Amino acid sequence: MPALTSLHREVLPQTRRSLTHKFAINGHEGYLTIGLFEDGRPGEIFIKMSKEGSTLSGLIQGFCRAFSLCLQHGLSLPDACDRFKGMRFEPMGGTSNAEIPECSSILDYVARYLDREFGRGA
Repeated sequence: MPALTSLHREVLPQTRRSLTHKFAINGHEGYLTIGLFEDGRPGEIFIKMSKEGSTLSGLIQGFCRAFSLCLQHGLSLPDACDRFKGMRFEPMGGTSNAEIPECSSILDYVARYLDREFGRGA
């Protein structure tokens, strides 16, 4: 197994700028909050869904922690997004975002939104 290239974690400032984006997927509303490094790059994400069970909530929070740590340890945003685009599970379907009219899961939507706003689509 190859060694990690960097064990250095870039930490976000104590007080940081953030962006909160409201979205809906097939009628399920949610909020994506993106904490930003001083240079404007995403460094952490949080997702809060209005109708979620404890299992989905726990899995989404685990995803947010892992995704955030990947960004803080140097994985590029496009590479991080590529790993989650196309994941398929409920809720899926139409969204409230005209730029991303359909998605195959919450993770697919978040990855595509981040890529459009901060990655290749920016």
